[in-house]
Amino acid sequence: MRQRPTTIVRQRGMSIAELLIGTAIGLFLVAGAAKLFGDHVVNNRRLILQARVNQDLRAAADLVARDLRRAGYWQTASSGATWPAQSNPYRAVTPIGAASASTATFSYSRNTENNIRDASDEAGFQLSSGVLRMRSGSTAWQELTDAATLTVTEFSVTPVITAVSLGHYCTPTCNAGAPGCPVVNVRRYDIVIKGRSVSDASVIRQLNESVRVRNDEVPAPSCP
Repeated sequence: MRQRPTTIVRQRGMSIAELLIGTAIGLFLVAGAAKLFGDHVVNNRRLILQARVNQDLRAAADLVARDLRRAGYWQTASSGATWPAQSNPYRAVTPIGAASASTATFSYSRNTENNIRDASDEAGFQLSSGVLRMRSGSTAWQELTDAATLTVTEFSVTPVITAVSLGHYCTPTCNAGAPGCPVVNVRRYDIVIKGRSVSDASVIRQLNESVRVRNDEVPAPSCP
């Protein structure tokens, strides 16, 4: 019986060079994907830190602005228009003039039963060792920001006083700046709060706020 010829099929695999090239390409792709993923994680973390720092600073700035707006508030301010006139016992914001300061103190009327200024009427804000602190109704300063997450690097309160002449109420009228010419001082305070994240020093934010005190000041209202 005649046997059929067999066909020998030779199987050829990958060479060492092809295997090394494929491995190198695969590692290159994996490294690129890992880098993209790492950059995404870092950027996402930085965005979260930025949002947190901005939120903490905004909360602090809103509280400072809200309380500062009441500086010098006097519940019985009509007593200053009677005769004999009484002077406002509550302090406006310190600093005064045009100098910036990292501590702002003031007082305003809280007690509705009397018109006597006491320790419960005192208030203020200050920067101390990277923490913004506040005083409300007592001599003890309380932390307003969390030192574990935020370091406040700058806090300043700058008075901006605009004198508006009341000389047209005098007879004869007097011009603004003339000796004895009555004026009303419109008081505004520019607030700057700057801080950085404790976890990432590159995350820095700054907020600027402008607050006008509700009660204007009328120093020595008299005509020349």
